[in-house]
Amino acid sequence: MKTALLLMAHGSRIAEANNAVNEIAARVKKMTQFEIVEVSFREQHLPNIQQGVDACVAQGAERILLVPYFLYMGAHVQEDLPEELEEARKRHPGVEMVLGKHLGVHDKLAEVVVERVAESLTEQRWH
Repeated sequence: MKTALLLMAHGSRIAEANNAVNEIAARVKKMTQFEIVEVSFREQHLPNIQQGVDACVAQGAERILLVPYFLYMGAHVQEDLPEELEEARKRHPGVEMVLGKHLGVHDKLAEVVVERVAESLTEQRWH
């Protein structure tokens, strides 16, 4: 059964800011066995989430894990993304879809923050 990952990000009015999630998706694809890894945006940028689901289905996905690329369990994760999932299920009833976990609190995220702090301290020559 062909499984796709759909990363769902917030989206920015600044188009270049959205490139970061595309780079993350490329890295995720390289690090995993998923042949279908797509990106979509909740607001401000295309493809929107429904278009992202459509892209997965067009590539033959029979299952889609919709992954919220969000830090917090805010309104988008609690309300909007489940609504998007339900809409996608109605549009593609033969495709199994589930909502994955958002990024949330994780030691690896803390490690990234510590690395960025060290980089910033070095750049400022504060140590």
